[in-house]
Amino acid sequence: MPVWAAELKNPPAHKSKQASIPDLPGFPSFAVLKDAKEPKAAQRKPPTPDEMDTWKLKKVWEVALGPIKSLPMTAIMMYMSGNSLQIFSIMMVYMAFKNPIMGILGTNQAFERFETDSNRAKIFQLVALALGIWKVNSMGLLPTTRSDWLAWETQREAVEHAVPGL
Repeated sequence: MPVWAAELKNPPAHKSKQASIPDLPGFPSFAVLKDAKEPKAAQRKPPTPDEMDTWKLKKVWEVALGPIKSLPMTAIMMYMSGNSLQIFSIMMVYMAFKNPIMGILGTNQAFERFETDSNRAKIFQLVALALGIWKVNSMGLLPTTRSDWLAWETQREAVEHAVPGL
C-alpha cells in the first residue's frame, strides 16, 4: 500500500502551530475551538400580532412587486427584437402576454397565505400586459388605422362621372 493511502486511513496528529504565526481573521486557533463550550441557544419569544402584521405586509409587497422587477428586462428584450415579424419577436410578444395573464389568474393563490386584499398586485400585472400591447402595436399587428378596417366600409357613390373626350 502506498504511503499516501496509509496516511488517508490514519491521518497524522495535528501539529501545534508556532506562536509567532497569528491566526487568520475569522479562523480561531485549534486550541480555542477545543476549549470553547457549546453556546446555549437563545430562546426566541413568539412575535406579537403587530409584528406579524408588519411581517405579512412586507412579504405582500415583495410578492406584489415581483412582476415590476422583470419589466425593464422585458422592455429591453422587446426593443432589441425589433418590429418585424420574426420568430424571436413573436415569441417575445407571446411571453409578454402570457406572463401577465398567468399572473393575474394566480394573484389570489399567491396572496392567500397572507390573507390580504390582492387588488394592488393586479395593477402591476396590468402594467406588464400594457407593455405587451405596446409591442404588438409597434409591430403593426393592432388594427388602429382606417386602412385596417376597409373590408367593412361601404364603397362611396360617386356624385359625377368624368368621361375623357376623344
